[in-house]
Amino acid sequence: MKTDRFLSELEKIVEDLGYTLRREKGSFRGGFCVLEGDKIVMINKMYPTEVHVGQIVRFLKHQNLDDRYLKPAVRKELEEWLDRIDKQERATQ
Repeated sequence: MKTDRFLSELEKIVEDLGYTLRREKGSFRGGFCVLEGDKIVMINKMYPTEVHVGQIVRFLKHQNLDDRYLKPAVRKELEEWLDRIDKQERATQ
């Protein structure tokens, strides 16, 4: 699956989970929070698409997606990204 298409699918999942996806410029990497009751996922729009995907995948890592329907190709790609991120995190510990 192409990265742009995968990013689009991830954005839909974020919104389905009740979060607002915000793209902003600044000196931050990105992340998620609840601010005054609003659930927000922040992405630095100055970063490339692959970084945006990584940021959203890191957010989704903390969400329960087991009972949520995801297109098989999206679930497969998400699992591959999660494996990659887990390996990176273990390597830096």
